[in-house]
Amino acid sequence: MVGKTILLLDENPASRNFLSNTLREKQYKVLEAPSGKEALIVAWRDAPDLVVFDPVLSDIRDEEFITKLRMNPRTKNTPLIALSSDPGPARRDVCLKAGVEEYLVKSSQALASLEQSLSRILGANKTTEKADTGDRTPGLLFTFLSAKGGTGTSSLCANIAMNIKHGQPDARVVVADLVLPIGSIGPIVGYDGTINIVGVADLPPGQISGDYFLKSLPKLDLWHFQLLAGSPDPQSANALKGDRVGTVVDALLSVYDYVIVDIGRALSRISLPLIQKANLIPLIVSTDHSTVKLTQTIWHYLRSQGVEQQKMYTILNRAVGLEGATKAEAEEIIGLPIKMTMPYMGGNFALANNLNQPITTKYPTDTASIILKDLAVDMGKVSNRLRVR
Repeated sequence: MVGKTILLLDENPASRNFLSNTLREKQYKVLEAPSGKEALIVAWRDAPDLVVFDPVLSDIRDEEFITKLRMNPRTKNTPLIALSSDPGPARRDVCLKAGVEEYLVKSSQALASLEQSLSRILGANKTTEKADTGDRTPGLLFTFLSAKGGTGTSSLCANIAMNIKHGQPDARVVVADLVLPIGSIGPIVGYDGTINIVGVADLPPGQISGDYFLKSLPKLDLWHFQLLAGSPDPQSANALKGDRVGTVVDALLSVYDYVIVDIGRALSRISLPLIQKANLIPLIVSTDHSTVKLTQTIWHYLRSQGVEQQKMYTILNRAVGLEGATKAEAEEIIGLPIKMTMPYMGGNFALANNLNQPITTKYPTDTASIILKDLAVDMGKVSNRLRVR
């Protein structure tokens, strides 16, 4: 990152000077502009590695400023971060739709968030992270789902993804949260950024690409994988362009080795095509008899929709206690073999989630940690075997 050039646009001289000095202390080269039109001239003339700007501009509309950068061949791929003095959602939506990678609101925490974004975007190795979609075999698609809430599906999804990446350090792993109406992976892993499935699905078609995701999606330090977060609230979920979700997943598959989608219990016209396309379908079941019976119903429906039994990877998760159906009873009712059983962890499972830590990091010697590692290995083997059938 040392020596990278950042163009800083802010009409407020005090704010611009403070940020400029802070960035220079971090060993960035800083170009400054006091207006939108001057920033365009500097960007096209000097080709900075990244642009940080306050979209509240007096000489040009925010959307026009972003569009001009995106339409010019000299800056069409330059990452843009909005550091805004406007906390309103309207301007945020305009900027994200127009093509900014991050939208941050000026606050006491904004500088730390900006530093993380700069580290993630500029710290990425452009050579190794460039999308190589030419002769590349598409990645493996896992779709995690359950028949009922409260089965620990999202927690298992995140923890298994983390262990896949940990066991295969060179693999590219991304988790996409399609739980509706509110995403559930972000709160588990501690992500509260602005990039999410709703905003991404609303991007112009030309911007939804594997290269965009490699450069833009956050990589979570403790979890190691990259994340496409879910809808931040029900109102946003209503605006999700469901017909674009398939395009998003295809773009992810073009550059990632593992695309792990959390569907939760949101079986719908959006999620069903992904389930049908998946290489492996982890189906999470808890031990209470109502969930087991509902899982039987889900499996019968999926089978009627052409889903092969070989792709079903059923996991019995004792999330709430030792009571309930046994493994043998659950298998008989559902009509599917159970591949693995997660032990009851008491309050440790919830505590790790509350601390935004993976199970294997918080409790490395626990039986559950060993099983999670085994699951990650076995799921990779099974999916690869199915792919070459």
